[in-house]
Amino acid sequence: MNLGVRWTLHGDGRTPAPGAVVRPDERLSWPRTAGLGAQHVVAMFGASFVAPVLMGLDPNLAIMMSGVATMIFLLATRGRVPSYLGCSLSFVGVAATIRAGGGDSATVTGAVFVVGVALFLSGLAVQRFGARIIHAAMPPIVTGAVVMLIGFNLAPVTATTYWPQDQWTALLVMLFTGLAVVCLRGFFSRIAIFLGLLFGYLLSWVLDRVFGKINSPMGGGEAVDHWRLDLSGVAKADWVGLPSFHAPAFEWSAILVALPVVIALIAENAGHVKAVGEMTGDSLDDKLGTAIAADGAASMLSTAVGGPPNTTYSENIGVMAATRVYSTAAYWAAAVFALLFGLCPKFGAIVAAIPGGVLGGITVILYGMIGLLGAQIWINAKVDLRNPLNLVPAAAGIVIGVGGVELKITDDFELGGIALGTIVVITGYHVLRAFAPAHMKTEEPLLDSGTSSYDSASGTAPAAPGAADGQDGRDGRDGSAGKREPGGRD
Repeated sequence: MNLGVRWTLHGDGRTPAPGAVVRPDERLSWPRTAGLGAQHVVAMFGASFVAPVLMGLDPNLAIMMSGVATMIFLLATRGRVPSYLGCSLSFVGVAATIRAGGGDSATVTGAVFVVGVALFLSGLAVQRFGARIIHAAMPPIVTGAVVMLIGFNLAPVTATTYWPQDQWTALLVMLFTGLAVVCLRGFFSRIAIFLGLLFGYLLSWVLDRVFGKINSPMGGGEAVDHWRLDLSGVAKADWVGLPSFHAPAFEWSAILVALPVVIALIAENAGHVKAVGEMTGDSLDDKLGTAIAADGAASMLSTAVGGPPNTTYSENIGVMAATRVYSTAAYWAAAVFALLFGLCPKFGAIVAAIPGGVLGGITVILYGMIGLLGAQIWINAKVDLRNPLNLVPAAAGIVIGVGGVELKITDDFELGGIALGTIVVITGYHVLRAFAPAHMKTEEPLLDSGTSSYDSASGTAPAAPGAADGQDGRDGRDGSAGKREPGGRD
């Protein structure tokens, strides 16, 4: 059985010829492949290490399970879809909501485990019935609205938890990160969040040395004197050791908050598979269902042991676009590096020590970008918001999701925020569509016979939401990841 773990040496194994690409079933020399794998790990650093910290989960376990998830994905897709699976930022709002309601880490991972099950079953359904079922249930107006309310629902977390811990550091980190995203080019633009973290670390250390402790609230609590950067946990951490594991716990209220994120994950995977297919020149439509199911299975395994869920990363698509090396061998190397990082508690302690003010500056941009990816879905799909059929359910659902509107069902059960907003968007759209006049239902479907429609002028795929991961399926600089590379096969 072909598992996609055998590669043909490309040329002399050193430098590809001008215009040539290294295909998924090819590789360069092993030292160069290992170097590319390390580059992929660095590319996913920013989001994969920030996400578990924001979710209150062990960053060591997160990075280790991202390596395991990547291996599962590569095996499931038989090495045809080069991809790295890192921690998804789409769940940060879910985790914050669950914890605000009294849930702990076990409750968070239990809710997200159920999302992994839903994603796995969705992948099997797409594999069996085709991608058109995605559009039938979740047209672009619905997908965009849900992604938007998930992102903007996070705004109070920044405003009340992170920013007040050190407002001036937060402001400077926000400015630096924004400049890095806009002004840097190539690889450095794709690790702008990571660079913002490094800047914030250094800035906090300098401010501690110059001004001493700061008096501010810690995590939304009372104001106390504290160091901006507390590295006491790093000194105590071992160099080698296992991360902390825990079993998930299941509560219906938490599960209902988390389930809407499956919509964002399906869109992320669809955009990723289509973008990679365009880069390599191979049609990967037949692997869409497999990719979605593999993502779900990997997330189930990660959350079953206390880790965060995983999703495909466009930062790594950007690395492939820049290097023209699509070899899955490089991703296997990246997965091995991730496993090794996960076994270093001292490394996790450094990540866990990220100052609150630094997170405040980064999340202002990060959460807003997640929300605005929903608008990008509308733009790419040419959604007409002048149509009341689109406008009404999206408007109502977004306000409910962002504003935290609640609907009390019983004394012990209520719906609100992300869960209620998503229900309103989905059911509202389909119910209104059933009664709407014919002229309101003439929009072209986004998912028709394949996985998505294309802009014939640019040849780019519709954006997929996600993440800090910047999951738009393209390189943020010039869109090159959404275009067929020279030398690719038809």
